[in-house]
This record gives sequence, structure tokens and C-alpha cells, in this order.
Amino acid sequence: MRGRETFATRFGLLATMIGVAVGLGNVWRFPYMVGQFGGAPFVAFYALAVALVGVPALMAEWTLGRHTRRGPVGAFETAGFPAGRALGWVFFIGVTAATGYYSNALGWVLFHAASALAGFVGLGFDPSMILPPDDGFSGRSFLLQCMCTGLVLFACALVLRRGLRAGIERASRIIVPVLLIGLLVLIARSLTLPGAASGLSWYLGKFEPGALTGSVVLAALGQAIFSLSLGGTFMVVYGSYLNADEPLRRNAALTATGDVTAGLLAGLVIFPAVFAFGLEPASGPGLLFATLPEVFGRIPAGAAFGAAFFLALFAAAYLSDVAALEVLVAGLTDNTRVPRRRAIWLTAGIVFLFALPPMTNMRVFGPWDLTFGSGFQTVGALMSAVAVGWSVDRAAVLKELSDSADPPPIWLYRWIRYVVPTVILLVGTWWLLTDVLGVFSAA
Repeated sequence: MRGRETFATRFGLLATMIGVAVGLGNVWRFPYMVGQFGGAPFVAFYALAVALVGVPALMAEWTLGRHTRRGPVGAFETAGFPAGRALGWVFFIGVTAATGYYSNALGWVLFHAASALAGFVGLGFDPSMILPPDDGFSGRSFLLQCMCTGLVLFACALVLRRGLRAGIERASRIIVPVLLIGLLVLIARSLTLPGAASGLSWYLGKFEPGALTGSVVLAALGQAIFSLSLGGTFMVVYGSYLNADEPLRRNAALTATGDVTAGLLAGLVIFPAVFAFGLEPASGPGLLFATLPEVFGRIPAGAAFGAAFFLALFAAAYLSDVAALEVLVAGLTDNTRVPRRRAIWLTAGIVFLFALPPMTNMRVFGPWDLTFGSGFQTVGALMSAVAVGWSVDRAAVLKELSDSADPPPIWLYRWIRYVVPTVILLVGTWWLLTDVLGVFSAA
């Protein structure tokens, strides 16, 4: 097996891991989930779910990657998981399809950022013309999506060509601090709007225990899995790049803290402004692409703040897209004789082809997201926890979880073995019954 590159610095490692986790799931999905599931109760349980389930699940995926020094295709097989190689290839195909629609959505963000920048100099255009129609086909939308998705994948490939340290790690060290600064500037503007206090109260202060229903609890658990990029793919690959002496427990806690913080900051940008202008916080996925442009259109220098927001969102989501492509590149280089540079361009081309179907209309995009995003991610997180808890030797797991000379508490191993898979299975069952079969209402 080829030698494996590892991270150069602790800051670069944490910036990269936070960059993987922070993406559309935090700045786009988290705010609209908060809006749909009632504000403060959802936020509180989401933070608890990240601590109790997300952090140990993240440790499990890093353990699987570092112990095997492979991506998902080889990791499950090396761990001794039944039919592990076949399962790894299934996840490989799932990530390919998911990266296609994710890169496409990232192209929407890029187009919205370009529109806001053009508006800043008086040359604005309608950013919604890139969005797929609800049904049917729009040639203009399709061509714009092809162009922007191609640019996104080309930008990702340029970073991947430079490898882990000179490419992914260096880009993360720059983008993550810039993202933080951008969000703080936007928060300052949002909180100073007249009427913003009511949005802040609804978002973080108005907590009624009776509002913490079963749907809210399970939705928060699902968001915890989604926002940390768990799923047996991204974090397994990046775990394989961890140095042997890197403390998994401490790094998992810091990564989760950065991830949750980014989501909370995104909410502080959005909800005070939404309430200040009397808009609907429960508008669903359109909260970002429909509601926010209206907000920016109503405030002084809104074009500048809109451009800053969408550029910050693009930066966050870009690192997640880089991570997704790295999963695929590692899958090819680990299991074939294709050299890395050729694998990068081959992967980018295949992902572009997978991006074409969801460009057609929302009737294709929605089920595509449902199947290859929510579905595969939940199953992958479950399989990773089961593989670490039941297939990898217990002594090897405890060794991976040790921080220097500090051995892990035995309850942590048992928590990963029993509790994490049970909770993820519960989340997956809820997703199946609500989003797929429609047996129960999701809200």
C-alpha cells in the first residue's frame, strides 16, 4: 500500500476537520431546521445530541480510518466487517452521487454570491434563475448550473492536486478563520436591526419544555449526524490521515465545538433579520435562497452584506466538497493503480456526470438528496459505529482512543458499542417513516 500523508500541524488538522463538518449542513440546513422545529428547544437538544452522540460517533469514524489507514472501501474490509469491501464500494457510489448534487447546490451559492457582488456595483441580476424549476425543464437554468458546477469542481480539483498538507490543509487554515470573521461581521449587522431582539429571543431564549416533542428530538439527532459529516466516508478518510499520536478524544470535542459554533453563528445572522422584517422563519429550505435575499434587499448596503454572506457560505461548503472528492480520490488510489493526479480529474468528471440529473428540476433533486444524502449518511454512520464496536479488536480501539498515556474510560468504549448505534438506528428509522414512507409528519 502506498505511503499515506498526514497532517502537518494541530491547527491545520482542526481547521481541516472543522472545514469538513461546516458546510451547507450548518449554514443552510441548520437554520431552516431550527425554523421548522420551533427555535430554542431544537437548538438546545441539537447541542446535547452533538455532545452525547456526535462526538463519540466522530471518534469511532476516526478510529476506523486511523486503525486501517484506508478510506471506506478498504477500511470496512480491513476491520473484518462482513462483506466489508462490497459495503465500502456501495458507500463509494453513494458519495459520488451525493457529491454531484452537493456540488450543484454549491454552484447555486456561487451564482447568488456573484449576483450580490454585481448588485454592489449596480449590475445586479436575478440569482433565482439558476435554480431548477419545480418540475419540467429550463434550458437556461440547466446551462447555468452546468457552468457553475463545473467551476466548483475545477476549484476543488486544483486544491486536491496539491495533496493533503499543501492543498487541503493550507486552504482550510485560510478559509475557516475568514469564515468566522465574515459571520461575526454579519451578526453585528443583523443584531443592530430594529426588532432583531424578538428573533434572538425566539432563537435562543424562548425555551418551553413542552415544545421538545419526539419529532424535535429526532430531528435534532439527525442534524447532529448530518452537520458533523458522519456517514462512514468523509471522517474515515480524514481519520486515516491522522498521526498516531493525535488525541482523538480532544480533537473530536474541539471539532464538534467548532461545528456547533458555526451553526449557531449562522442562526444569529439569519433569525434576528428574519424577525426584524416580519418574515417566516419556518419557510424550509428556501429560507436561505428566497428569504435572505429579500432581507438583504431591505437593508442599507444590503448588496455588500449579501455578497459577504454568500461568499462565507461558499467558503464553508467548498471545504466539505473538497472532502467529498478526497473520499473518492482515496478510494481510487487505495484500491487501483490509478495515480493520484489522474484520479482527481477522473473523479471530478464522474461527479459532474452525477450532478446532471438533479439539475433537471426539484422533483429529481429532492429524492436525490433524500436517498444519497440523508439515507446513505445515516446508514454509513451506523455501519462505522458497528464496525468499531463489534469488528475491530477491543484493545486496538482502546489504544486509538487513548490520549497519550491517558487511557480512555471503559464506558466510552461501551457507549460507542451500544448507545451510538442504537441512537443512529432510531434516527434512521424516523427518517424512513417520515421522509420516505410518510407514515408520520416530520414536524
